[in-house]
Parts: sequence; C-alpha cells; structure tokens
Amino acid sequence: MMVQKNKIGPVNKLILALDVDTLTRARIFVNNLSRTVKVFKIGPVLFTAYGPKVVEMVRKKGAEVFLDLKFHDIPNTVANAVRQAVRLKVKMLTLHISGGEEMLIRAAQAAKEESVRLKVKRPMLLGITVLTSDKSSGNTKATVLARARLAKKAGLDGIVCSVHEAKAVRKACGKNFIIVTPGIRPKGGQSADQKRVATAQDAIAAGADYIVVGRPILEAKDPVEAIKNIF
Repeated sequence: MMVQKNKIGPVNKLILALDVDTLTRARIFVNNLSRTVKVFKIGPVLFTAYGPKVVEMVRKKGAEVFLDLKFHDIPNTVANAVRQAVRLKVKMLTLHISGGEEMLIRAAQAAKEESVRLKVKRPMLLGITVLTSDKSSGNTKATVLARARLAKKAGLDGIVCSVHEAKAVRKACGKNFIIVTPGIRPKGGQSADQKRVATAQDAIAAGADYIVVGRPILEAKDPVEAIKNIF
C-alpha cells in the first residue's frame, strides 16, 4: 500500500519538522509531501526568518501547523503570544512548563478566549518538559512527570517529552492527555545532537499520539521512501 493512501495507519501520527533555513526549501518539502504528511512543525529559525508567511504557505496546501516556538516569558507576554498563534489558526503550539503555573494558566485562558472570539478551533497547547538534547540523568523521569502533572493541572492539552518518559506520563496523566515525542530515528539512524532518541515503533508502543521527525526525512534522497522506513 502506498503511504499516501494510509488514512488510518501510523503515518497519521507523523509531524515533519521543517528544520530548514529558507522558505524555498520549506515550500519544496510541503509541496512534495503534503499528500502524505498532514502536520508540519515550524520552529524558531524558519519563523524568525519568514514569520506568518510560512504558516500561511503550509495551510494553503491543506496541511496543519505545529508552531514550535516554546514560549517562555512573563504570563502577560505569553498570553498575548498565544492569542497571536490562535489568529494564525495553528493546530498546536508549545510553551515551556518551567515558565510556571501562572504563565500556563494564562496561556490556556488566552487560547480559549481568542478561539471563542474568532470562532475558530482552539490549538492544542503542549508543554515542553525536558529537551531531548539534554542528557538523561537520574531524575529526568521525575522532572518530566512533575512538569506533565503541572501542565495538566494548568489546563494544557499535553506535553512534549522523549519516548523514554512517554509510558510513565501516559500512566500518570491518562489516555486523553496528548503526548508528542521528538527525537525519532529509524533503526540504526544517527542521533546527531539529540541524546534521548528512539524509533517510531518504540514511541507508538509507549503511547505517543504524535512523533516528530526531521533530518531522517529532510536529508533523504527519497523523502517519501524515508517516511515508509520510519514506520
């Protein structure tokens, strides 16, 4: 079966990280892969260079946007940033849980109020726990779990964590709590600057709702074939 035709399989869990430095390169990947990939992650490099233009480009192809800007500031600033993200009609956005409970609560309130005002679907708010570039330490799992519980208490929809903590988060926070796992590599793939990596199969088995993949697809000679190999 062709990957494009798989409407209910694991490919629906895939988020492609558009970790490129030009709008031209981003557009090529979106044009070529939007039949297969339904969510594209836009991070700080691409957004800083091109702003809302890159979000609009993805949405015009019928795909959705995971805006991964990791908001972390005083509560009022983060709340206003979230309002702007709602206006862009993104599917998901991220903010650092370490910003504190008040910041998270204000962000959740802002997302709800702005989506109601504009009559649009509220984006999923995802809290950053511990970056996958951080080396695992003896208390990494405890830190992730504590931050996941705080995110849920504050009204966020889910968290971003490595596969290694996903199963524990699922048990602690329940089946409706969204778990997004970055650091996904095919079997035998290079981990690059990410320390806590795993395969897509590991992530799905651990309970991940979405997996984020970048370089294994972006740097492949045949990105569509690379997507098949991820799963």
